[in-house]
Amino acid sequence: MEDKCDSRRRITKSGNAEEKEDVVIFSYTRREALADGVLIDVTQMAQEAGFIMPVAMTAAAWEMYVKVPDGVGCQDEQGRLWDVLMMLRFAIKKDGRGSTLLFTVYVNNDDEPKPVRLKAVCGPGDSAEPVITIMLPGED
Repeated sequence: MEDKCDSRRRITKSGNAEEKEDVVIFSYTRREALADGVLIDVTQMAQEAGFIMPVAMTAAAWEMYVKVPDGVGCQDEQGRLWDVLMMLRFAIKKDGRGSTLLFTVYVNNDDEPKPVRLKAVCGPGDSAEPVITIMLPGED
């Protein structure tokens, strides 16, 4: 009798281990996340800043640190995004080993710049190509 549990291997009657494929229960692609607005594609400006792979930012990180809050003067989204990308680029050059990097950006959300932490993860995209995602430290 075969076990109905989803396992990676099963033992046949002859005692040999046989590979069993994993069953994908749910998948959510980067393309879907971009289309849904969960991720925001910032690749064009990232290329201008010297990045050679696609870059996206989570909507939560965008809302907190790129979108200009009401009442804050002398700021625009393009300039704030540029600051995020350049600080990430400098952090990568300084200590860019590994797939995850925490970095600091000064953000003016109330007319006084304050340091905030962001996280960048380099991982596989939908076709296993390298991509970077910028997010809040608690996101994954």
